[in-house]
Order: sequence, then C-alpha cells, then structure tokens
Amino acid sequence: MLKRGKNDIEKLYKAILTLETTDECKAFFDDICTIQELEALAQRLEVACNLCEGKSYVDINKSTGASTATICRVSKALNYGDGGYKTVIERLENNAD
Repeated sequence: MLKRGKNDIEKLYKAILTLETTDECKAFFDDICTIQELEALAQRLEVACNLCEGKSYVDINKSTGASTATICRVSKALNYGDGGYKTVIERLENNAD
C-alpha cells in the first residue's frame, strides 16, 4: 500500500474514534458510506455474531441473506484475523447488560 493511502486510512480510524454518540456515528457513516456499503458492513457484523453463537452457515445464510463466500470470509477473520470482530462483539455483549 502506498504511504499516502496508509495515512488516509489512519486518519479515517482517528476520525471514527472522535465520534461520541450513536447519532454522531450514524451521521458520519451516512455521509461517508453508500447505503449498500452500510448494509454490507452491518451484515458482516451480524454474520460474525451468528458465528460466535455457533450457528451453521445454512442458518446464517437464511437469517442474514449473506452468501457462503461472505460467511466464510467473516469466519476466517474470526479465526485468523486481528481480533477486531471479537473485541466489538464482546463489548456489545457487555454493554447490553
């Protein structure tokens, strides 16, 4: 990746970290993403949650509409990625209490 691109990505991460409320987050993501991009991101998170609950690919496909390729990609990220999904899912579960 080009240095310029890496700096842009770091800036995006920092921008996200400045958001303080759900409304601010919604406004930012509504501005920066298309509805299809938001739906794809939300679907991947839902797939990850379902995988963490031990649901089968068939059940996840039926409940989320995600393709088996997407489910497989998310599964690989859960098992071999940097732990981002697991961190977010654990925090969502802890904040639900």
